[in-house]
Amino acid sequence: MAEESKPAEGQPQPPQQFPTEYSNLTTVYTNFCRVTLTAEEVVLDFGLNPHMAATPTDAVKLTHRVVMNFFTAKRLMNVLMNVIHQHESIYGTLELDYQKRARGAARPSAASRPGQSGGLG
Repeated sequence: MAEESKPAEGQPQPPQQFPTEYSNLTTVYTNFCRVTLTAEEVVLDFGLNPHMAATPTDAVKLTHRVVMNFFTAKRLMNVLMNVIHQHESIYGTLELDYQKRARGAARPSAASRPGQSGGLG
């Protein structure tokens, strides 16, 4: 009779896989998130911010709210940190300051513009 193998004491167990149902799943795009807290919950409000200016004139229209307990929030934080770290290790650091990103954008040189002479020859 074969014995079931059990993880050794103190060894982390692999995460449990849950069956998932996708038939009612919808997809939305968001570029704005507001976080509010209660003693028991984290509340995430999502919406679309159409403004490029630092001082918008119209309110951001919130479209979705996610409420979770702090245990779920911590698991979400850990997963997101791992995903961001993996992305940055492949593609480079994500700069959150829009102005720094705009200044750092590469401008095409004369050699790479169509109709200009230059380059390897």
